Amino acid sequence: MEDSHYYDVIIIGAGIMGSSTAYYAATRGLKTLLLEQFDFLHHRGSSHGESRTIRAAYPQHYYYPLVIKSYELWQQAQAQAGYNVYFKAHHFDMAPSNDPTMLAVINSCRENNVSYELLRRDQVADKFSGRIDIPEDWVGLSTEHGGVIKATKAVVMFQTLARNNGAVLKDNAEVTDIKNDGGVVVLTKSGEKFRGKKCVVTVGAWVNKLVKKISGVEIPIQPLETHVCYWRIKEGHEGKFTLGSSDFPTFASCGKVTVYGTPAFEYPGLVKVAVHGGNPCDPDKRSWGPLVMMNELKEWVEGRFSGLVDSSEPVVKQSCMYSMTPDEDFVIDFLGGEFGKNVVLGGGFSGHGFKMAPVIGKILTQLALDGETNEVDLKHFRIGRFNVASKV
Repeated sequence: MEDSHYYDVIIIGAGIMGSSTAYYAATRGLKTLLLEQFDFLHHRGSSHGESRTIRAAYPQHYYYPLVIKSYELWQQAQAQAGYNVYFKAHHFDMAPSNDPTMLAVINSCRENNVSYELLRRDQVADKFSGRIDIPEDWVGLSTEHGGVIKATKAVVMFQTLARNNGAVLKDNAEVTDIKNDGGVVVLTKSGEKFRGKKCVVTVGAWVNKLVKKISGVEIPIQPLETHVCYWRIKEGHEGKFTLGSSDFPTFASCGKVTVYGTPAFEYPGLVKVAVHGGNPCDPDKRSWGPLVMMNELKEWVEGRFSGLVDSSEPVVKQSCMYSMTPDEDFVIDFLGGEFGKNVVLGGGFSGHGFKMAPVIGKILTQLALDGETNEVDLKHFRIGRFNVASKV
């Protein structure tokens, strides 16, 4: 085979995780190939859209160092690109005072020495000048570690930086098989064949389909179709909810429904508020169906924003997918079996991984090149926690 078709690392899937990995692999001097089954920047997966939140207030204590490292890496990458994809904000969590997730967030903040304010209803009203209202039996938790990431713009940034550092990027190249030949052989639907020393699989909602085909291993990662909603701020109040010109935070809420959102930023006069969750789907046969828990979400918008946001109907709706694991922790591991350490898997990011894409890309690169990582203890992210076994 021609040398032009031989690579140190072949990355399959050019969403945010694959694009970040391609950048870090290229900066380490690896001959890098990034393959995408659809057009680059398509809207059929999990990495497109206007924005994602970034926050350090996590119920699981082991995500905090990953988020803090990602803040640093986002800023380093955008300095290389010459434009910003990360925009700073504070973050605010709210929930019933006895909610297990909120209690875990508070404990995690304490364990990681995160500075925070724990607020009662009247204190929340004072802090946000009446823009946020919580019930009497709720509490609010405010931290400085929030922010908004421009999603599609971030994918473009990593792809551009990867190419600038020598990576080869190829879209409309659907991978149909990966073979073991001491390294890897990657085959595409169009009949192309690429050989490499290592392979990194970051195919989002398609991970189970591809992994099962190449190894017989079934990993419990369930694609969900979910929706992002934007709601109109009532006339005369737009500036109160705008990123940058006010102190309005990114936010998350637990309770009857799990909600997250961002200040008005990508669409003037619209605030993003969405449900964390969705309906199980086949990524190749999506229904593009109805939004989940819409009545509960409308009730939440009306109650939490003191009537300043029109809760009758979202004015913009965008569909995307989650790839959910049973415990909502990521999968970052070697595929193993006949592939040993030659195939690295990054998946199951469960609707909360985007913010950590830079550090995940760095970790996946380290696993492929070095066979280990010093960024994080992978015990929470190993495939073995699911007790899966090869069926072939």
